[in-house]
Amino acid sequence: MAKVGAAAALILVEGVSDQVAVETAAAARGRDLDADGVVVVPIGGAHAIGRFLGTLGPAGTALRLAGLCDLREAELFRRGLAGAHRATVHVCVEDLEDELIRALGVAAVEALCDTQGDLTSLRSLQRQPAWRDQPPDAQLRRFLGSGARRKQRYARLLVDAAAVHGTVPAPLDALLTAV
Repeated sequence: MAKVGAAAALILVEGVSDQVAVETAAAARGRDLDADGVVVVPIGGAHAIGRFLGTLGPAGTALRLAGLCDLREAELFRRGLAGAHRATVHVCVEDLEDELIRALGVAAVEALCDTQGDLTSLRSLQRQPAWRDQPPDAQLRRFLGSGARRKQRYARLLVDAAAVHGTVPAPLDALLTAV
């Protein structure tokens, strides 16, 4: 939050894993967000957007604002940013993990899990009665969202892999273009 006061632009994201993904994608593009005066702020969930924008006060109206959110939170972000002078909202189809899984493909994400020593844990989840009949992409989304700090760790790994393959998801790519 200390960087917000000197920022020229803010990227508002729901959580820390989204922040990690945005910063990783920017670095993969060779972009220095700090040098550009762009600060990525995890606001603690989409419902916090109004409260966060309220803390910016009138100074916030001079900033370029962009948001990255999940489809189910898009309306909250749009309403929250509606009063901002220069604001864009970039929406992930389900969520950012879904976008990254589709960008890389299930097999590539499973291979990445294997390199991290997590394939046994993934296979264990896939055998559970609640998950065994679910599509592989849904299983992966659940797996990535569970476990201590797994979502943050894989945000970096998945974005790096997508950047190498030239498949950074459109909402993430458009967000970085907008700011």
